[in-house]
Amino acid sequence: MHESFSDINQILIAFGLTLFAGLATGIGSAIAFFAKRTNTKFLSIALGFSAGVMIYLSFVEIFPKAQEILSVELGSRGGYLLTILAFFSGMVLIAIIDKLVPAFENPHELKRVEQMQDPEQKRNNKLYRMGMMSALAIAIHNFPEGLATFLAAMQDIRLGLPIAIAIAIHNIPEGIAISVPIHHATGSKRKAFKYSFLSGLAEPLGALVGFFILMPFINQMVFGFMFAAVAGIMVFISIDNLLPAAREYGEPHLSIYGLTAGMALMALSLVFFL
Repeated sequence: MHESFSDINQILIAFGLTLFAGLATGIGSAIAFFAKRTNTKFLSIALGFSAGVMIYLSFVEIFPKAQEILSVELGSRGGYLLTILAFFSGMVLIAIIDKLVPAFENPHELKRVEQMQDPEQKRNNKLYRMGMMSALAIAIHNFPEGLATFLAAMQDIRLGLPIAIAIAIHNIPEGIAISVPIHHATGSKRKAFKYSFLSGLAEPLGALVGFFILMPFINQMVFGFMFAAVAGIMVFISIDNLLPAAREYGEPHLSIYGLTAGMALMALSLVFFL
C-alpha cells in the first residue's frame, strides 16, 4: 500500500481524533473530583447535542456516501440493499455488545458528582467490583466507537471531527460512572482516575485494530459496508444511550433542544464546507 504524505497526515489526524474522544472519560473523572454539584442542565443539552450530531451525520452524510460507494460496485438496487444490510448490522453489533453487559454493571447507569462526597457510601469490594466492571463495560463499548470515528475521519475529516466531539461529550458521564464507585470503594482518586482513563484508551485501540487488521483487506465494497455500519452504530448509540441519559438527568426538554441544535449546527457546517 503506497501512501502519500497527505494520506499519512489523514491517518494521524484520524488517530488523534479517536484518542481525543476516548480520553474524555478522564475529563468526566476529573469533573467528579473537583465539581461540587452535577450540572444537569449542561449535561442534558450536551448529550442531546451529541445525539443530534450523530443522527444527522448518519442519515444525511454517512448513509448516502456508503450507498454511493456500494452502488458503483453493485448498481443502484444492489448498492442500496447492501447499504441497508450494513446499517442494521452495525445496530445489531452494538446491541449485542449491550446485551452481553449485565444490567447491574451497565455503563449507561448514571452517577452524579454529589455521590462522590456522599458519607453514606461504604467502601467495600462490591462497590469496587461495580466500578471495575463499569470500566470494562465502557471499554467494550468504546471499541466500536473508536473504529467508527477512525473510519469516518479516514473518509472525510469534516465528518470525523464532529463525530469525535460528539463521542467525547458522551464519554464524560461515563468517566463519572467509573470514578464514583471506585473512589468510594478504595478512597483513592488516583485509582479512580486511572481506570477511567484506561477505559477510554479502548477508543484508539479500536482505531488501531481498524488500521492494522482491517485496512489491508479493505476495498471499496468492504469500506462502503463498514461505513454504512458506522451509521447504524451511531444511530443506536444515540437512541439507546445518549437521549435516555439526557432525559435521566431530569431535563427532557433541554435534551431535545440540544438534539435540534446539534442537527442545525451540522447542517450549517456542511453547507459552509461544501
